[in-house]
Amino acid sequence: MSFLAAQDISIHFGGVKAVQDLSFSVEQGEVFSIVGPNGAGKTTIFNLISRIYDTTKGSIYFKGQDITRLATNQVAQLGIARTFQNIELFENETVLNNLLIGCHVHRQTNLFEEIFFLSRVRQQELQFRHSVEDIIDLLDLQSYRHQLISNLPYGVRKMVEIARALSIKPSLLLLDEPSSGLNPEETEDLSFWLEDINEELGITIIMVEHDMKLVAQSSDRVLAVADGQFITMGKPSEVQSHPDVLRAYLG
Repeated sequence: MSFLAAQDISIHFGGVKAVQDLSFSVEQGEVFSIVGPNGAGKTTIFNLISRIYDTTKGSIYFKGQDITRLATNQVAQLGIARTFQNIELFENETVLNNLLIGCHVHRQTNLFEEIFFLSRVRQQELQFRHSVEDIIDLLDLQSYRHQLISNLPYGVRKMVEIARALSIKPSLLLLDEPSSGLNPEETEDLSFWLEDINEELGITIIMVEHDMKLVAQSSDRVLAVADGQFITMGKPSEVQSHPDVLRAYLG
């Protein structure tokens, strides 16, 4: 059984078929990219995996478990985290607090313990803090630790969102256009951080991305889609040179 498998998934919005009978699988430890022109249904696929949308038909399996009808919070608890095209952070909180908020899915204390800040709560908070500090070190965010999100440049905010997703301790990380809005130097740094996340933390990554250089540098395999339908799948060089992919992008 594949680490993640989508079987004949479709979603229709009225008469619009955003994703049509799409099947693919991702193996544990891969960096797997999804590419395609604007409106191809790439983010919709992420919304189906993370359970923001319900499939019209088809099934999605994660580690052998059918997650097609699970609630969004249940998917997060299973170990799936994601970022968004439009940054979704708490603007008036610090970087540190945004990351600590991401730890909430692992909270095991009850309301009574929280109110009186009992020993188990303190121990849990220390564990969360150590975990978050490791992520801050990994992504080189030390100098921004206590700054408000609203005061940060765009590129740093993008990295904080990735850091917040990592604070969930996922085994599968969904990155929706992580290089969007980054300059060339920041994109180059991102490629190294993706390698570290994948190899050092052992996290499987699925990435929706338009920057084909980043896709080629970072991906083990690539899925190309257009109009919500499968075009081809394979190594980055194979997909980039596929005539149907070129036709989808260039017309």
